[in-house]
Amino acid sequence: MASNEIVRLAWQELGPRLNEQGYDLVEVEFAQQGRRRILRVFIDQLGEGAVTLNDCQAASRLLSPVLDALDPVKGSYTLEVSSPGIDRPLRKPADFERFSGERVRITAHTPVNGRRRFRGALHGVVDGMIRVDCEGNIYEIHLENVKKANLDR
Repeated sequence: MASNEIVRLAWQELGPRLNEQGYDLVEVEFAQQGRRRILRVFIDQLGEGAVTLNDCQAASRLLSPVLDALDPVKGSYTLEVSSPGIDRPLRKPADFERFSGERVRITAHTPVNGRRRFRGALHGVVDGMIRVDCEGNIYEIHLENVKKANLDR
């Protein structure tokens, strides 16, 4: 299975299982470092609070049998479950709503009003348009135009 198919399957199959346990699937990466293959799963709490080492261990125990049954990666690989960190990625509309009021960094695929990079206060998402206040100017970036978005803490 190709890397992008592995990531897509992980989003589809792991997200709902994590939600049932009180976690939000934030990001999935499949990487190869030399001969070592790694499936990285980043989780966050659905409510308030930070992800702990115990949370990561619990999620790993939950996901390992699911991945074994799906067998998306032929051969050996390492499953890494961790918190998204201080500069948490934002991907889903719910992420942009949840972190409204926070500072963000966004890179767009195509320019919006002549720029691709935005850094400022997030004002949520309305009808698929992310609103960001950059130095007093409000920019609206379509969710599908977001190449990368992270909290800027």
